[in-house]
This record gives sequence, structure tokens and C-alpha cells, in this order.
Amino acid sequence: MSTKKILVVLTSHSELGNTGHKTGFWVEEFAAPYYAFIDAGAVVTVATPNGGQAPIDPNSETPDAQTEATKRFYDDQTAQDVIANTNKLGDMKQEDFDAIFYPGGHGPLWDLTENKESIALIESFLRANKPISSVCHAPSAFLNIKDSDGEYYIKDKTVTGFTNSEEDAVQLTDVVPFLLEDELKKRGADYQNSADWNAFAVQDGLMITGQNPASSELVAEKLLAELAK
Repeated sequence: MSTKKILVVLTSHSELGNTGHKTGFWVEEFAAPYYAFIDAGAVVTVATPNGGQAPIDPNSETPDAQTEATKRFYDDQTAQDVIANTNKLGDMKQEDFDAIFYPGGHGPLWDLTENKESIALIESFLRANKPISSVCHAPSAFLNIKDSDGEYYIKDKTVTGFTNSEEDAVQLTDVVPFLLEDELKKRGADYQNSADWNAFAVQDGLMITGQNPASSELVAEKLLAELAK
């Protein structure tokens, strides 16, 4: 199997609404897939809308949010350097990659949902018959992509993402710009989910989505399986 190239797109957004608290990407949702990808022999490139340092959600650094993958990340200077020196999203071209993956955290709700560069890039992956994937809040990056007929791509497609009840559990329902579950349904997606905080991922054609942080490794496994076809 030729070496697969995967583009990972992280948020540049670090402000949690007007709460004065910080947000960003969720460490586990980057770390688990990142190591799954590189351990499988893939080459990973990381980009953000602004380039440079990708902001880490401080809540994802608390003791109870840690996993084997996050521990490995904190001990891995190479991975830390990747996060500190991300590429600019606008410089990325679909032709250079085999797949694209968006980790979550609350940041993407603000800066990837309506990002024209991101939307155009995802649409170009789909036109080239290449898989797109995301987890937790990052399916928000798929909300506004369109198919060749100008319809929302997710319409009538099976999809998952952070649930309204999970948002309620972290007490951010009134802080986030929108509830992801609601918006996916509004665009006609066949939204599915498991119990809160359970690992759950679905695939519909070229699109793979995961529900929450616990689902990030499942998404990575599905993406690698798709790339191995």
C-alpha cells in the first residue's frame, strides 16, 4: 500500500464566546487519530485557518480528560512542534492528500463552520472521491458543504456529532453559537447518536463522523479502513 497522506484541520479559535474562558481543539481528538494515522504509516499534515500555533482547549488538559494517546502527545516534542507550527489552511490543496480529518473541541463552531477555504477544500475532496472525516464539534465543518446540485451534502446522509444533551452536560448550551445536533437535523441529515459520552461513529459513503471525544479513535479506524480499500 502506498503511503497515505492525511490532512488534519484544527481550529484557530481560542475564545469561548464572551465568557472570558479559552477554547480551541480537544487534545484527545487530535492525539488518538494522529497516532493511529502515523502508526499505520500515513504522513500527517496539520493546518489551521490562521497557521502557526493551534490553541488547545484547557478543559481537554484536565486529569480526567487524559488517555494513553494524550500522554503520548505530551511526551512527544515532534507532535508539540507540529501543533505550534501548523500550515495555513488556504495553502492546502486537495491534490496533495488522500483524506481530510477535522478534530473537535468547541473552536470549530466559530471558525470552521462558515470558513470559505475549508468548505471549498472539503468539496474538492468529495469531487475527487476522497474521504472526509470529523469528530465531536467538528462535523460543524460539514454543515455548509454542498453537492454538485447545490444541495447540502449532509442532506439525507447518516451523520453524528456532539449531542444537545452532551452540550448541556458541559453547561455550554447558552454559550455556543449554535447546537450542532440541531443544525445537522435542520439541513436534513439523518442524525444518529449513542448514549452520552459513549464511543460512536458512523460512515455514509465518503463521510465519516464521530459523536464525542471517546469516538475519535473509531473515526480514525474507519478512515484508515476506507483508505485501505
